[in-house]
Amino acid sequence: MQNDIKLVATDIDGTFTHADHTYDLERFKRILDRMNAAGCEFVVASGSQYFTIRDLFADCADQITFISENGALIESHGERLFTQEMAEPTIQAMIDFAHHHSEIKMVMCGAQSAYCERGTVDQAFFDLTNFYYHHLEWVDDFSDVDDQILKFATNVPEEKTDEYMALFCEKFAGKIEPTSSGFGAIDLIIPGCHKAAGLKCLVERWKITPDQCAAFGDGGNDIEMLRYCKHSYAMANAGEEVKRVAKHVCPSNEDDGVLVTLDQLF
Repeated sequence: MQNDIKLVATDIDGTFTHADHTYDLERFKRILDRMNAAGCEFVVASGSQYFTIRDLFADCADQITFISENGALIESHGERLFTQEMAEPTIQAMIDFAHHHSEIKMVMCGAQSAYCERGTVDQAFFDLTNFYYHHLEWVDDFSDVDDQILKFATNVPEEKTDEYMALFCEKFAGKIEPTSSGFGAIDLIIPGCHKAAGLKCLVERWKITPDQCAAFGDGGNDIEMLRYCKHSYAMANAGEEVKRVAKHVCPSNEDDGVLVTLDQLF
């Protein structure tokens, strides 16, 4: 099918991959070849760590652009294009806040690695976190980390998710923006640093327009990029808020909705 799409961006969990974090690699490679021939860039846009999503696409990573940590780090075809780091006073204030609230289990997410602090979380939490952060290190003190800090990932008691969301908003207004997928997981990101902001950087760099962009997503942190791109697809498994924003609904992640749609487009 002929079209004018020059950029396709997709979320990963709940969108591109199945529940077991697999996808049809051979089918994707065939589609990627056709996209490349059509002059279209494939962009992975995720809230996850860069190293984690790059490992997922290890066989073709140099053909792909990665927007990770909700837009705080961009790498294209093996070249690091952009990082947006938190201000040092904000970082220290967040560390101090977590130290005074023992219910908070926290991962500090940097451009080179992610970090857990000894004495504040146990080995079981570290091992679980390592599944999602392929570069993860123990440190004695967060304040000793020498890295560009992109965000904090926190876990709080599930029944207190809303309470801590409100507390973060009150304590760090204008400095940190909390976003949650529920179940006690709260990411603390740089205000205005989201997937659509990352796409805007690429659109300007590649001299294309949002009308030439397509996006796929299923969650709340995909809404900005679904609004930004002319061709927007919510997964069948997405929430109603996401479906209301998107222009189209495609099959679920378990039914390879992204690949099915791309097969039709390219």
